[in-house]
This record gives sequence, structure tokens and C-alpha cells, in this order.
Amino acid sequence: MKPVEEVLGTVGFATMSVRPGDTALAMGLSELPVVATSHLLHIMESATVAALSEYLDNGETTYLLSTTIDLEGSAQVGDELRASARCIEIEGREIVFACDVYEGERHIAQGEIKRATVERVTFLARTAAQSVINS
Repeated sequence: MKPVEEVLGTVGFATMSVRPGDTALAMGLSELPVVATSHLLHIMESATVAALSEYLDNGETTYLLSTTIDLEGSAQVGDELRASARCIEIEGREIVFACDVYEGERHIAQGEIKRATVERVTFLARTAAQSVINS
């Protein structure tokens, strides 16, 4: 990854249109036809990946370590959501983002996402080895 001073403060964006299958009702999570919380997390994660896209070294990627999400509102089918993620902290291989989701001017959700940088091939090899050991 590029030097911390280059990465800290970077911002990424992601958008999505809420479709019928994206609702809590369609996913069996609620009786409400509003966007499922998992999709709000997904759009936030997409924004974090976008924020890092030009700062990772060749062969490097990130994966989710933890997340918090606070819902401020909701969205329904047809709404256009936009998420932003700003890198607020880097400690070793861990990167923390402050995230927000809006529908128009309405603030739908905010959260914090922590991701870790890894070397892609090594990470996948380690994961495969753990699967073999566990089976």
C-alpha cells in the first residue's frame, strides 16, 4: 500500500438503485418493502474499495474485518442511493473508514468499516490450507 500520508483522507463513492429483490421483505428479513440493511452495508463496502483502488500495491487487496452501522432512515424500490467512504485511520494493515449513505438529501445510514490489507495469493493459499485441515 502507498504511504499512510497519501491514503489517509482518501474518499470513495458507490451508487445503487433499490430493486424489488433488495428489500427486507424480499429477503425474508421483515414485512417492510424497504432496502435491506445488508445492501446498505454492501454499498458502503463498495465505497471503501473505490477509495483504495489506486493506493494498493500490485497483488494486494483488502477484506472486511468489522463494521458498525446506524440507520437514520430507509429507502424503497426505485430510490437511488449513494455512499461515501473516507479513510480516517490506518494502523499497520488495518484501515478504518467513516461511511455515509444518502438518498437525495436524506441521510439513510452511517457507519464505520474496518478492512485489512493482504497479499491476495498468500491469503487465498492460507484460506485453502485451513479448509483442507478442517475437513
